[in-house]
Amino acid sequence: MLSSSNPVTLSGRPGDSRVLLLDNHLLVVSKRRGVLVQGDVTGDMDLLSQARDFLKHRFNKPGNVFVGLVHRIDRPASGIVVLARTSKAADRLSSQFRERTIRKIYVAIVEGRLSGEGACKGYIVKEDRHPKLVPADVPGAKFASLSWRACPVSNQRSVVSVDLHTGRPHQIRLQLSDLGHPIVGDLRHGAQSEFDGRNLALHASEIVFKHPTRDERVHVSDPPENWGADIEAAISGLGYPGPSVTN
Repeated sequence: MLSSSNPVTLSGRPGDSRVLLLDNHLLVVSKRRGVLVQGDVTGDMDLLSQARDFLKHRFNKPGNVFVGLVHRIDRPASGIVVLARTSKAADRLSSQFRERTIRKIYVAIVEGRLSGEGACKGYIVKEDRHPKLVPADVPGAKFASLSWRACPVSNQRSVVSVDLHTGRPHQIRLQLSDLGHPIVGDLRHGAQSEFDGRNLALHASEIVFKHPTRDERVHVSDPPENWGADIEAAISGLGYPGPSVTN
């Protein structure tokens, strides 16, 4: 386990994506918002390449370094990403994601005043590469489900904790917008206000899964950084556990 008081980043630069857990089979990181998880046509630096470089230099490994991508979060979002250091770990973690035995919790700032708790259920399909909510009978539509708890910060903004039951593209963004409370910064899905000019107030804050090679549960939590004292107080009010790694 690595010390949270002296965080290690993938690039070695302060403020970059941080290493939360490192062992022989796992590399769990907190992705900085705006960073791609996997490279694309833009050619911008991505988390997967950074992870390979980090492991190559940390352990003086020659040649190619294996890093398995078993899930992803959107580029403009931040938060926890689990990477596999071995093919065995990649296979077993991928099975857990497919079977939905992994618990994933997100924190978001949304527009408007929202309190209490509830659930969102619907269907999502990709049309021209853009996910959208559709009726259940649309060909290719996939079921999407989440539950939420919310705490208002003001009449204009609220903090929402989301327990994601399925993992459809843009699911949280679409379903919170459909609820009437789009995520701050998500102009594509109806938000009227920006977050930092490019990204979303959406953070993958907690994950619980079975270790790929040991008979134990791994619980990683990592709160969003630099969201402001009022937001942090609201997150605490929702019972968020704070930064930790346990197994």
